Amino acid sequence: MTLIPFPTHSHHHYSNFNFNFYSYISRYHLFPPVNHLCPTTPSHHHPLPHNKPRRGAHMASGPTTPRQQQQRKDKLLIIMGATGAGKSRLSLDLATRFPFFEIVNSDKMQLYAGLDITTNKLPIPDRLGVPHHLLGEFDPRHGDFTPGQFRAVAGQAISSITNRRKVPMLVGGSNSFIHALLVDRFEPGSNVFEPGFNASVSSELRYNCCFLWVDVSLAVLTEYLCKRVDEMLDSGMLDELAEFCDPDRQDEDESTTSQTALRKAIGVPEFTRYFKRYPPQGRGGEGDDRERRKAYEEAVRAIKENTCQLAKRQIEKIVRLKGGGWDLQRLDATEAFRAVVATTSSDEDDGKRWSEIWERQVVKPSVKVVKQFLEE
Repeated sequence: MTLIPFPTHSHHHYSNFNFNFYSYISRYHLFPPVNHLCPTTPSHHHPLPHNKPRRGAHMASGPTTPRQQQQRKDKLLIIMGATGAGKSRLSLDLATRFPFFEIVNSDKMQLYAGLDITTNKLPIPDRLGVPHHLLGEFDPRHGDFTPGQFRAVAGQAISSITNRRKVPMLVGGSNSFIHALLVDRFEPGSNVFEPGFNASVSSELRYNCCFLWVDVSLAVLTEYLCKRVDEMLDSGMLDELAEFCDPDRQDEDESTTSQTALRKAIGVPEFTRYFKRYPPQGRGGEGDDRERRKAYEEAVRAIKENTCQLAKRQIEKIVRLKGGGWDLQRLDATEAFRAVVATTSSDEDDGKRWSEIWERQVVKPSVKVVKQFLEE
């Protein structure tokens, strides 16, 4: 079976799911009485924004209780978790059950256009018709996205979605971006995740948030991530990186290409060192096949190690947010991932087993939490 992305259901799986969208939003008052002004939808591959973020606060006519203030805010579902933990899978499971959801990407590297395999962007056919925003929309040559810039563009995307009477769902693993977007008061110069940072994490958020944290034990997730890297390489990651690192391509615009934000994506630094010794397209390079194979295996090993270290850091940041008062609903997907790792492509029974575990231990409790959130 394929391990990337974490396997998703087909449309047929939801064909018997009867859902009246307008009846639901009318009955449960999904949206506050005052709407944001609707911004224009960001154009494809546009430059990074320089405008200040919108606060998005609704006006109140008199004193209100904290609960009333919360209810006046736009609803936002957030799916968090380490890299490879099944966030995209769960987002589609929920968006196909509640068809008014639209997904806003909060993975930093997936904001940029290019390197779709290396950055694990969900292919368009696998999105099951669910609208996705901020996914591969920005030119990486314009520099690194900052948390403040993400707060601005993601805030605009969320306002656009709510103005169309849909519900935004934030999905991704860049927790510094998630924090910057959600806190009511964001200070661009601060980093609550920086070692030695003494200030507490603010629990005052600018949206009415529902958090789902897809968690997997680090030992099981590590095994899965290593297998996923192998699958990515089998799916064309090496060719994608070879084209990206091609010296001829870099010579076309050395001043910008060499500074592209995508050069920080895991896989690029590791194979850049490999391609310097063994250039793409077979040009030059010294050493026999044995040395080349050794260098290749070293690059792959480094990618796996760096990916697992990234997952560990992401989990630590999520724990810090939870400790700061963020109401994260933890979903333990360990057993489902353990079944995925043990599954072979030719064993249909194994594939059915992990799918049933995922449905029972992750999807079912998520649906219950989301339904309750929408009904509040």
